[in-house]
Amino acid sequence: MLIALALVSGLGLGSMYGLLALGFYVTYAVSGTVNFAQGSSMMLGAVLCYSFAVTLDWPPLPAILLALLLCAFWGVIVERIAVRPFAARGSNGWLMATVALGIILENATLFLFGKEPRNYPSVLADTPLDIAGVPVMPLQLVIPAVGLSAAGALHLLARGTRLGKALLAVTQNQDAARLMGIDVGRAIALAYAASTVFAGIAGILIAPLFNVSSDMGTLFGIKAFAVAIVGGITSPWGVVLAGFCYGVVEAMIAALFGSTYTQILTFAVVILALAAMPNGILGAAGTKKV
Repeated sequence: MLIALALVSGLGLGSMYGLLALGFYVTYAVSGTVNFAQGSSMMLGAVLCYSFAVTLDWPPLPAILLALLLCAFWGVIVERIAVRPFAARGSNGWLMATVALGIILENATLFLFGKEPRNYPSVLADTPLDIAGVPVMPLQLVIPAVGLSAAGALHLLARGTRLGKALLAVTQNQDAARLMGIDVGRAIALAYAASTVFAGIAGILIAPLFNVSSDMGTLFGIKAFAVAIVGGITSPWGVVLAGFCYGVVEAMIAALFGSTYTQILTFAVVILALAAMPNGILGAAGTKKV
């Protein structure tokens, strides 16, 4: 029973990591950059949804939609302030700039939202479902479904639509994309907006299972980046698969050895996985021009 409960918990948690990691995939696939404020974006989604739904007592759907819209706007701000000026000069300064912007957001939220963690009630039923003798909360089924749906939607967008092909063309050759009439700046901003929306969805989904606080996204963001690298940051399916694996491994370690060893052993597994698969689970090796 303990292993079964850990497996269910790990799949739900891993799906959340996968959603966050999909945000890294989106920005990297379009612009070759990543948003290291992704964990803060997750926190922003949870805090905004809590503020609208609990503090202001709005209905759940408008609260969620407005929270995600504001997350998308935050993504555009991150790209415009912390990424575009550095990428335009060929600098890697966006690495530190996105981290700094995330820290600014966390501290601003701490000042406005408060220090104390707050409980966010789930809109789904609190009664667990009995699946093969294992009690499963409805939310633990919804999170993996959302993660898989997001990966499927990204795959269809990238391979089956004109917009997706245009976005992929930007990262392959920005000059050629401009000659084809693609607004490169707008495409990259859109990718960052989508990235933070994925993070916001993850934050809203995970909020009922964890307390909402200004620092809730820090460690989740680090883990999600590890998931993106292990999965192969060029593959949405690899990212989601790595998220599932990471969540299950983490839950199993916590169940068998205790939470004290969770981070030590889980990140050790990440190192071993990268040593065995340098390009990730489903990632492709980069090509070098000579």
